Amino acid sequence: MAGVRKRIKKKKDIKISKGILHVQTSRNNTIVTLTDEQGNKVLGGGVGLLGIKGSKKNTPYAAEVLTKQIIQEAIGYGLQEVAVVMTGVGMARDGVFKGINDLGTVDISYIRENTPIQFGGVKGVRPKRN
Repeated sequence: MAGVRKRIKKKKDIKISKGILHVQTSRNNTIVTLTDEQGNKVLGGGVGLLGIKGSKKNTPYAAEVLTKQIIQEAIGYGLQEVAVVMTGVGMARDGVFKGINDLGTVDISYIRENTPIQFGGVKGVRPKRN
């Protein structure tokens, strides 16, 4: 049997100076995704990656730790400026901004709220059947 060669995966050379941080918060979990300006995913993950389980996944502390981890990795790729897009309702919103501000090396260009809200009023009363 000839020598079997192992294929070594080459890491992509990612250079990103501006990125968009998508934050999805729900009542049970927080997911943070960093994309480039075209929308291609660079880094991301949920609070479960940190080993946090149960109801603690929605806390601001968990979101802060996750955001710090993703931003520190992205700084290695050359990230200097980030935009934040928030989606959903949850307690973890404040933790994301605290995590970005604690690092201090990344500037926030804008913050956008992307949570869908109900509009158009309530459903009308159905007519009686006779």
